[in-house]
Amino acid sequence: MNKSKGMVEAEISRALTQWEKDYLGRGSLTVKADILRDMIIVTLRGVLTPAEYSLCNDKEGLLSIKRIRTSLVESGIENLKAMVFDITGFEVVSFHTDLSTRTGERVMVFRLSGDLSSTFAQQA
Repeated sequence: MNKSKGMVEAEISRALTQWEKDYLGRGSLTVKADILRDMIIVTLRGVLTPAEYSLCNDKEGLLSIKRIRTSLVESGIENLKAMVFDITGFEVVSFHTDLSTRTGERVMVFRLSGDLSSTFAQQA
């Protein structure tokens, strides 16, 4: 791989933003990907709509929004795994995500089949 770590992180962020727009119908306000060893950690801000925030005022609405949003992301996991593989050359072995209904921030963690960060250290 002849791209820098920052270039790959930016490429993942752009691809994830496009996936959100294509698959979910709207994108986050900001997306930031960070590569750490065999993980890609993505922080997405501005995920929730104003209507979803108002639903989160009670526990039932909060749990409903978390469940629906998680189901939506999970239903597109194969596309996300393919996207990560195309950019990094590593298979995704596990995927974890959670959404804060207070801040409207989602965190995604992709565990990879190998240490992606070491491919950049070897280039230096």
